Amino acid sequence: MQKYNRIFVIVMDSLGVGAMKDSGDFGDVGVNTLGHISESVDTFEIPNLKRLGMANLCPLKQVEPETEPLAYYTRLNEKSRGKDTMTGHWEMMGLEVTTPFKTFTETGFPPELIKELEERTGRTVIGNKSASGTEILEELAEEEIATGHMIVYTSADSVLQICGNEETFGLDELYRCCEIARDITMKDEWKVGRVIARPYLGRKKGEFKRTSNRHDYALKPYGRTALDALKEAGLDVISVGKIKDIFDGEGITKALKSKSSVHGMEQTIELAKEAFHGLCFVNLVDFDALWGHRRDPEGYAREIEKFDKNLGVLLELLKQDDLLILTADHGNDPTYTGTDHTREQVPFLAYSPSMKGKGELPEKDTFAVIGATVAENFGVSMPENTIGASLLKELK
Repeated sequence: MQKYNRIFVIVMDSLGVGAMKDSGDFGDVGVNTLGHISESVDTFEIPNLKRLGMANLCPLKQVEPETEPLAYYTRLNEKSRGKDTMTGHWEMMGLEVTTPFKTFTETGFPPELIKELEERTGRTVIGNKSASGTEILEELAEEEIATGHMIVYTSADSVLQICGNEETFGLDELYRCCEIARDITMKDEWKVGRVIARPYLGRKKGEFKRTSNRHDYALKPYGRTALDALKEAGLDVISVGKIKDIFDGEGITKALKSKSSVHGMEQTIELAKEAFHGLCFVNLVDFDALWGHRRDPEGYAREIEKFDKNLGVLLELLKQDDLLILTADHGNDPTYTGTDHTREQVPFLAYSPSMKGKGELPEKDTFAVIGATVAENFGVSMPENTIGASLLKELK
């Protein structure tokens, strides 16, 4: 018999809580996203996260551990070989990724890929390097507008990104080019996790602004996930933010696109006021995209504080038969070298107004405990070849 009628899983994108045992194998020594953010700023006001137990997961300069936390809390280790968005989210829903997705951070994309992209789109590629999305616009957007060339770039993630000015390049043309790029990068040697359309507005340096018409062309999960099982059982599977893109729409019954992480929490708060039966799966990307990759601990801290305020609103709306799970998909320590994600443990905070118990749970060896817990709650069997054991019996 189901314990909860609605489950909210909120992914605080990249909010790691310390290095895993194998983090050194990924070039990540001594990383701790949350801990180092706290060390880097003078003030850090997160009262709602504190009372759930977040400060019990790693030492924070300004925030004492909670002696009587409201939630169950622990750290999750990633079983998959990777530290990226898709690997983390896919594992949450039961898939272990044994081969990391391709990255082209150091070299840009190979000439053969670029040649095929140019031939099939009819446009000359400029850029072709790892860059910040805002910086590459300052460098090349004026040239793109003047010539009709196409800005292609990558990052520390497994992505191929294409910029297009909405007024001169056109959204439809940008999406067409990205669809071609997605087809090309299905080859094993070029297989990136996502192709991303990055539309922008503005005509000269200093005025360029990316718009909310971004679109991700992700790989489909290689197998069925907890989301598929829930949908097939007739349950609601509502996605907020980029969840739909990460799973390429598989297993989703309703999708809401977010303009920002604050907007994503506002959408989640509105959903909490509605009647649904099943899972609300939320990704809040700004922690990662705006602050982690840009190595800005101050901006990251302020984003967490904004989240904490909306978290307080959401907590007040939770019903007795609701369950809230807060977690992350990887780390992105804004004090570390480079701009890449960092391989870290992630938080697991689970709270329901109906819980009698609370406190620390043993560490878990996979993010997949999340999908398995959701599935067991709704009496749904996890698909074949998935991993993870449910924590439902531990959440008393």
